[in-house]
Amino acid sequence: MSSRNSQANKAAARDRLRAEREKQAKKDKARRQVLVAGAVVAVLALAGGIGYAVVKANQPGEWDKATKATLVAPKNTTGDNGTTVVIGKADAKKTLELYEDARCPICSTFEQGVGPQIKKDVDAGKYKIQYVGATFLDKAFSGSGSKNALSALGAALNVSPEAFLDYKSALYSKDNHPDEKDDKFSKDDYLLKIADGVPALKGNAEFKKAVEDGTYNRWAIEMSKVFDKSGVTGTPTLKMDGKKVEIQQMTPESFTAAIDKAIAG
Repeated sequence: MSSRNSQANKAAARDRLRAEREKQAKKDKARRQVLVAGAVVAVLALAGGIGYAVVKANQPGEWDKATKATLVAPKNTTGDNGTTVVIGKADAKKTLELYEDARCPICSTFEQGVGPQIKKDVDAGKYKIQYVGATFLDKAFSGSGSKNALSALGAALNVSPEAFLDYKSALYSKDNHPDEKDDKFSKDDYLLKIADGVPALKGNAEFKKAVEDGTYNRWAIEMSKVFDKSGVTGTPTLKMDGKKVEIQQMTPESFTAAIDKAIAG
């Protein structure tokens, strides 16, 4: 091989190597641009997601909105904001005030043991009951189960007083009542499932819509204010003629003895 050919081959090799390097450099630059663009997109997406989450977090929740919603009181109510709920025969001379919180476990025990006797007494005209719903356990354990159940009770009361009592009994039943720390009553689906066991509410489209739409949410808030102003500090609490009725055991017999004493004065 001549010296000239050798030099030419070396030059050609250097040119090929330079061309390969330039080609690879272009590929590396393109790859970096793609990576940078992808990172920018990811950052923007993350920022957008965080921004959306912040906006959502700052939006008022269902119960914040309810405080400013138009008040709709259920049928079968009287008084300011429809918060007086009295059930029983008009000629019954005595009225038993009953204070309960839907999440209250002791209320559940009370309703299971004494609820049927109360219904029997009310049907017989022995006394009327004035129901006052509380929601303080939502504050104690967080959540909205007490308020949501009270709103659903309003929807049941709108159907009839009998539906209200039957639904209240179903909510407090052993099979349906959750632990007070378990906010199951905050779920509309669960409240509607329980309502399927109440003949007057099963398949009742108006009741279902009222529960899902939160029609009586504002009413539930106003009702809970009545409890807060009552001076009652716990549930269940019974009063007759403004005096607290104490029962020794949550049985029909113990309840009847205490009620008869209260009626006699």
